Amino acid sequence: MVISGIQQIGIGVKDLYEAWGWYRKFLGFDIKVFEEEAVAELMLPYTGGKPQSRRAALTLNLQGGGGFEIWQYTERTPLNPENELKLGDLGLFAGKIKCRSAQKVYDYFNKSGIEILGEIHKCPAGSNNFFIKDPFDNIFNIVESNSWFKNENKVTGGSYGAVIGVSDMNISKKFYSSILGYDEVVYETTGKFDGFKGISGGSQTFERALLRHSKPRKGSFSQLFGPSEIELVKAIDRKPNKIYENRFWGDLGFIHLTFDIIGFNELRDLCVKEGYPFTVDSTAIQSEDSFDMGEAAGHFSYIEDPDGALIEFIETHKVPVVKKLGIYLNLKKKDPEKPLSKWILRAFAFNRIKDKS
Repeated sequence: MVISGIQQIGIGVKDLYEAWGWYRKFLGFDIKVFEEEAVAELMLPYTGGKPQSRRAALTLNLQGGGGFEIWQYTERTPLNPENELKLGDLGLFAGKIKCRSAQKVYDYFNKSGIEILGEIHKCPAGSNNFFIKDPFDNIFNIVESNSWFKNENKVTGGSYGAVIGVSDMNISKKFYSSILGYDEVVYETTGKFDGFKGISGGSQTFERALLRHSKPRKGSFSQLFGPSEIELVKAIDRKPNKIYENRFWGDLGFIHLTFDIIGFNELRDLCVKEGYPFTVDSTAIQSEDSFDMGEAAGHFSYIEDPDGALIEFIETHKVPVVKKLGIYLNLKKKDPEKPLSKWILRAFAFNRIKDKS
């Protein structure tokens, strides 16, 4: 089984095109991998037992990192969290976005009027980072990275991981290590942190651990997605709420964290062995070798982390590279560990969306 990296983080929004426009302008997600309207028929455990209609677009920043899946219900009004989100609430609390210089991004965002949550600060590992809130109430942690796929003179790269609220640090560390390969503990510490003070609830005491993977990612898209990190945060002074309590997958906020994988059957066996069996499995109902995802095809599944955060796995079989020319990648017969050539990945640039200045 091979993990190529974080393919995307899913973001539930009220208006896909409004959100996408903001993410293009300020975070550089201007590559359209695909866009489709369909009915989510397999997500019944998370959509009230009924299929739900939705519109979604998978977008990339070609400087490197994972993408965004921007997701909108088309026949129901998506719900906000029942309670104001506070740091340490259980689930996907913030997306991580990588950059070369946190100070440069901070200055640009400050000049652009973006809501910055507190000051730029050093994390316990010593690198600069800071938090922002987008116009749709989603929080992002802007963190420095030395891993880049391409230089397009943007201030940020793509998705670099997530800040995840947990209830038991040891159980969650084992989950993210044994299944997803985040076996390196960069730091683990408890206290009050200046960098959290601008976030709702962030002045309290937290246990936090930063996890990375010691082994480089392999597979088709590994050069594009690059390395990533997971930060686990446990609230000490209060009982946290579940971020998606009494809400559907696809409601407002970070709905899932998705990993691009090869070796679906092996992964299924591993998840069962570790005590986290698939809760959704496209192979259980598909009549063909691949599940049709509109312009793409493959297998997909979901598991829940120990506190219910949704982790998605996608084994990509077909994906459009230059849709306007009818050029698609067929990955089913490819060496699963070998990365695609950079020139192939750079061809995604033909799918760039250019906004009028």
